[in-house]
Amino acid sequence: MREMSDPTGDFVQDLFLEYYSECFDEVGVKRGFEKREFAVLLMRDRVMVRHRSFKNRGELQSFLCSMIPSDVYYSGAYYEQPDASEMGMKGWIGADLIFDIDADHIPTSCDKVHDEWTCIKCEFRGKGELPQKCPACGGEKFEESTWPCEKCLGSAKAETIKLLDVLLKDFGFSEKDVSLFFSGHRGYHVHVENEAVENLDSMARKEIVDYVTGLGFDAGLHGLEDENARTVSLKDSGWRGRVAWGIYNLILNASVNDYQGIGVKRNAAELIQKNKEAILRNLNESKPWGAMKGLGPESLKRLIDFSKKSQSARIDTVVTTDIHRLIRLPGTLHGKTGFKKVEFPIQSLKDFDPFKSAIAFKEGTVSVLVSDAPEFRLGNQEFGPFRNEKVDLPIAAALLLICKKRAEVTA
Repeated sequence: MREMSDPTGDFVQDLFLEYYSECFDEVGVKRGFEKREFAVLLMRDRVMVRHRSFKNRGELQSFLCSMIPSDVYYSGAYYEQPDASEMGMKGWIGADLIFDIDADHIPTSCDKVHDEWTCIKCEFRGKGELPQKCPACGGEKFEESTWPCEKCLGSAKAETIKLLDVLLKDFGFSEKDVSLFFSGHRGYHVHVENEAVENLDSMARKEIVDYVTGLGFDAGLHGLEDENARTVSLKDSGWRGRVAWGIYNLILNASVNDYQGIGVKRNAAELIQKNKEAILRNLNESKPWGAMKGLGPESLKRLIDFSKKSQSARIDTVVTTDIHRLIRLPGTLHGKTGFKKVEFPIQSLKDFDPFKSAIAFKEGTVSVLVSDAPEFRLGNQEFGPFRNEKVDLPIAAALLLICKKRAEVTA
């Protein structure tokens, strides 16, 4: 948040103080508390204060209540001296394996509706994906205004489901090793705490990233460019099985036009449609499925390429490879929404509703002047759209609009 008028700034600060005073039992990490570095982003000055460590949770709570930050972070890494001011002096011991899935990295159609950007140099405005350069002046610095809508978070959830499937099935992690969180904004965090990954360096983590994202995928190395491809099966393991599932789901749901959209010629697309049931059955039963006249190597390649893309998980690759990364502290509030970073069981992901489970403030109302806001839902209530309106809102809804720089508290 930017510098705010006193009523608005005081309102947010008082709420955050109330949360860390009364709900601190939701804050914390499972292991290595004293070996972690902690950091906060100050609410008013927008300055990062880092290189802090605490002996116990009481010290951390006192610190948060005195600083009242907008955002709280901790290191995925464990250090001998986490409060050392230089990274080389901290004494790196190891680090959790962390994945960040954010709607900012996933193309969606809704960003053209609710995401805006402004060129800092000339104030030219636009909607949708952030350009590399301003189309008006060529500037490269922008101020962004994003929004956490249901479609954005649905896309992030879909990528998280794929990531978890890879971690549990292909890498063999158990569910007790993997913690799942809603980030508090537009995505999810997955933390793997396991001795097998703790000492991996950045290059080793890059190999994991490449596998998860399908980077460098070679169909030939998986036996998908020779006769073995004729018997690719849903029962296969690793990427070979994932490609099979991708092809299965495509054939199950695609139209002739859909095939043409991924580069399959019409005659081949019609042939696939004609033999749809037989292909699906053979994929499931590990029987030859591709040996039919008219379905040549090029068509098969198009299906494999599409399948690879659909089965890979979109993650923020920098977060996973950075062995010194700071990540939002579980249970703390997100300064861009007022929602909390909340942990929940992996089995609950499909039904998880961030617009219910991440609400930190569930009582009280406040009057705000809303400049501009799309229609949105919190809990079971719908709000907006608003434009230059004074409205009375539940505290959670008002806080979201304020944190998104779309509203101010009225006197």
